[in-house]
Amino acid sequence: MIRSSQALSPDPNNFSGLDYLATAVLVLDANLNIRFSNTAAENLLETSSKKLLGQGICKALGQDAFLQEMIHSALHQNMGFIEHELHLSRKGAPPQVLSCTGTPMQGDLGVLLELRPISQRVRIAREEKIIEDQKYNRELVRNLAHEIRNPLGGIRGAAQLLERELDRPALKEYTQVIRDEADRLQLLMDRMLSPNRTQKRIALNIHEVLERVRSVILAEYPEGIQIHRDYDTSLPEISGDREQLIQAVLNIVRNAAQALHGQGSIHLQSRSLRQLTLARRRFRLGLLIRILDNGPGIPLAIQNRIFQPLVSGREGGSGLGLMLAQNLISQHHGLVEFESKPGETCFSLILPLPETEYS
Repeated sequence: MIRSSQALSPDPNNFSGLDYLATAVLVLDANLNIRFSNTAAENLLETSSKKLLGQGICKALGQDAFLQEMIHSALHQNMGFIEHELHLSRKGAPPQVLSCTGTPMQGDLGVLLELRPISQRVRIAREEKIIEDQKYNRELVRNLAHEIRNPLGGIRGAAQLLERELDRPALKEYTQVIRDEADRLQLLMDRMLSPNRTQKRIALNIHEVLERVRSVILAEYPEGIQIHRDYDTSLPEISGDREQLIQAVLNIVRNAAQALHGQGSIHLQSRSLRQLTLARRRFRLGLLIRILDNGPGIPLAIQNRIFQPLVSGREGGSGLGLMLAQNLISQHHGLVEFESKPGETCFSLILPLPETEYS
């Protein structure tokens, strides 16, 4: 039997200690409405506790009646349950698979739900591998750039000397080609080495970065590409190198536009994060930037190597854009992740707020 609305409701003040847990916790009343959500739950659901309070659990998790029946059964029988594959589906966010544990509370108060992404261990292992790979990739690219850069000056100088000795204008066109190509390679080497320049950190709004990238891409693709915005305007300013952040986001958005062949949609999202761990450092607050597109997706064969240099899923691609984006974000103590399947690719840029780091 479903309990009436007069049933006892959990007092949120009794559960404040749950905010210190890394596991997402929701406390429901007897009518399966949310009465408390800890910080980890806000982070997982990307919704403030103020919006979650009073909301039905099925609506909050994007579930059907199956979860509701399971919780009611647990309450009636006063017996806990574990659901190992609860699919979390919310509009505008990548789907997740969760492990859900339900525990009825004493005194006819309701049920306590614990939610854990089952991909968390995989994510941590992948993050550590990305960080480790970055060290080798950065050194590899620097050495490669220096080795190519050194003879370029000699090649260009020799072309200039040769041009002075030539009498026929037609032949000078060839030396001009040599000089132009040497200049182009020089610019490429500068781009490969640019992440190692001294950062010029200032206080900035991340949406200024996203808007700058949006305007550049729309100028490059005036027809066919649609860029939708979904910003959390309450996000605080961050301290960062404006040009580096623009370059990092631009590399990813431009990749998306190229994968769409100029026809399709890109979504730019910004969200807040709480209680995040990056590179074994714990932060109270962080920023999440999502770049979603409806293109063909990244080929499965190269997904494990997509951040490595010279790896590209696009014909004619240099395989440097994503690696440089990862390096630039890592210099801000952040991380770039992605999920991809045909018709949907999502790159997530996670940036911590260093002043919120736990001591």
